[in-house]
Amino acid sequence: MSRFLISLGLYFFVIPVQAQSVAQDINHGDFGPFMRSLNNTSYGYQVIQDITDSAPTKLIEKFEVRPGDCYWNKGWNDCEQDRERSELSEQQKMTPAGSDAWYGWSIYFPDDYPNVFPTKVALGQFHQANSHPIWMFQNGRGGYHLNDHISGTKKNYELINEADLRGRWHKIEVHARWAKDDSGVFQVWVNGEQKVDYQGSTMDADIVYFKYGVYRSFLSRYKQAKQLNAVPPQIVYYSNVKRGKNRASLQP
Repeated sequence: MSRFLISLGLYFFVIPVQAQSVAQDINHGDFGPFMRSLNNTSYGYQVIQDITDSAPTKLIEKFEVRPGDCYWNKGWNDCEQDRERSELSEQQKMTPAGSDAWYGWSIYFPDDYPNVFPTKVALGQFHQANSHPIWMFQNGRGGYHLNDHISGTKKNYELINEADLRGRWHKIEVHARWAKDDSGVFQVWVNGEQKVDYQGSTMDADIVYFKYGVYRSFLSRYKQAKQLNAVPPQIVYYSNVKRGKNRASLQP
């Protein structure tokens, strides 16, 4: 399906395009194919050579969101929901309750990465098919943190503080036992240090899947707070995004 972009002042009107599968240029471990989610701009997602000279892999994934990057499909409309994004989503959503898996990725925030609080920016999320997200990795007031959307507490775990966020790669490792009862486990390590050790229900629907990239919600909050008409562009890099049966399988 073709895409047409019409600019009128600071407003953009986009005819949505079909989601596109992403070529497997990189090793995603046990993950199946990924597809782009509600963004098909040429700059929004790119696989490039490591420009930082310190990534765990030679190829890295670049995600960029610019003002006006909102799209829609038959089930959701980012433009109407005050959102912009460039994300990849698991194409085969096949992780049910009872599954046990390890997930890993490295993430890099450039030195000029802007914080856009009070807009929320998700940078990795565990979602549920036909339901709501349950674990979201976010940059809010500052740094990188995990939001618990499943236990009822809405607990916020700090993973990386604001002072340490930019200009270096951060290694994230997650061990999840997906369960609707108290047998569930959700553990997170950052740069080798355990930051989260949660036990209890880790899902409340039937299927869990992973999304990552840059996903910004409540754009109007930033615009109102700063008296601006747009939220600044953001670029984030990912490397070695994998799922495996054990922690060792997450190595590059």
